[in-house]
Amino acid sequence: MTTYTLRKGSPAKTRTDLVVIGVAKTSKGDLVACPGAEDVASEYGRKFKPMLSSMGFKGDTGEVLRVPTGGAIKAGQLLVVGLGQRESLTVERVRRAAGVAARNVGNAASVALALPAQDAEHVRAVADGFLLGSYSFKRYKSRSDETAVADVSILSDAARRQDAIAALDAAQAVADVVRQARDWVNTPPNDLTPELFADGVLAFAKKRAGRSKPKVEIEVLGPDELAELGCGGILGVGLGSANPPRLVKLTWAPEDARAKVAFVGKGITYDSGGLTIKPGSSMATMKYDMGGAAAVIAATFAIAALELPVSVTTYAPMAENMVSGSAMRPGDVLTMFNGKTVEVTNTDAEGRLILADAIAMAAEDSPDAIIDVATLTGPCIVALGEKVAGIFGDDETTAAVAAAAETSGEMLWRLPIPDETREAVRTESKVADVLQHNWVRWGSALFAAAFLEEFIGGRPWAHLDIAGPAWNTGGPWGHVPSGATGYSISTLVEYVAALAAGDDEPAEDVES
Repeated sequence: MTTYTLRKGSPAKTRTDLVVIGVAKTSKGDLVACPGAEDVASEYGRKFKPMLSSMGFKGDTGEVLRVPTGGAIKAGQLLVVGLGQRESLTVERVRRAAGVAARNVGNAASVALALPAQDAEHVRAVADGFLLGSYSFKRYKSRSDETAVADVSILSDAARRQDAIAALDAAQAVADVVRQARDWVNTPPNDLTPELFADGVLAFAKKRAGRSKPKVEIEVLGPDELAELGCGGILGVGLGSANPPRLVKLTWAPEDARAKVAFVGKGITYDSGGLTIKPGSSMATMKYDMGGAAAVIAATFAIAALELPVSVTTYAPMAENMVSGSAMRPGDVLTMFNGKTVEVTNTDAEGRLILADAIAMAAEDSPDAIIDVATLTGPCIVALGEKVAGIFGDDETTAAVAAAAETSGEMLWRLPIPDETREAVRTESKVADVLQHNWVRWGSALFAAAFLEEFIGGRPWAHLDIAGPAWNTGGPWGHVPSGATGYSISTLVEYVAALAAGDDEPAEDVES
């Protein structure tokens, strides 16, 4: 287990296996030591920049250079991370640089991070980046040569300030659940059926119960309970599988709650497309189709760990979309939790069906806002790429989530729900109240959002389509690994933290 500490100290005089610094470049291409790295540059003197240049280091974003120090500083080795243009250095680039550093520590047992950490915001970025960038999924590897770092020190002049200490604590609380969410999403679908996923949530809650943290209440509903509640969407999607569906409900209810929020997350543990079957090449990564459920569950545990005074009720419908003689068919009509009937035209648009039941269930409890998170549509990836999520909903709720994303560093972009699309959802079915999918190739992510809007019961609402950023098909970048990313967890926590924020006392130094 790695221990993280926040302390003052010169990186040049710190005895550690590896010290990490940031170096940027000016508009003229000159290399410059970033905040935190000045003492190291001073110890090397005039040799510092020529040494980096001679090894081809240019200071580009994400670039790394590892060199033995030869006694120039107390650390055995120096890891230099590029931060790009000095004139436009952002907190997010610091976060990503820390993630790059985490993947390049080698076999160092102790690491000192001397990246820009001059205030609480930057301390949080350094901690976030290193904690999340150090993640790897090795559960199914029979051999692993990786060795974990035992001690990580974040060097900062703000180390004794209460806000900086709180920033490190928050980073660790969020990273803890992000790692678990990534593990769930990376787990092969034969080991994460709806039942096993629900069991995994219960096991995670039990493991955390001994940490003297307030408890998250958990309820698991099986097929019989879902049938009694009239959850036709969840049950319909699960008809074709030998592994029946579940719905996991989590409740965090602090006594001093300042607001009441509902989270809903799509939990399709494997998506074959059903009878509207996917091409074989599109099925390979469909274990990640429960990324939304993993995200909202993880965020709820983080909110409880941070003891944020906001009531959160989370709904995670879980189902496996498979092909069999009992599978849901195009043309079927399902009756949802709120009594609306839905004509199914595409069994590969199953996510909106399980979300509709859960969103209607959430709306019945009259929360101040509903936020749903789902790996919902491929067209959203076409529109925004693999690193940016789409967000839909009312002005106030989407603005609040977007502000939280600015803080967390996660990228999203608001997309519209045109009135014409709303009208199509409501009128194009000849046999049911609403149409599930209309097979119009263009703007189908908008149609999916308009469909979900039919079930919010007039509540404030935001829908996050994370089909792109929930899964990284390429190599790692910044603090984001290949495979499951844990996208949206940090943003959801920041959203709730903003709701919880009151009149805080000014930050003061705390004696060590």
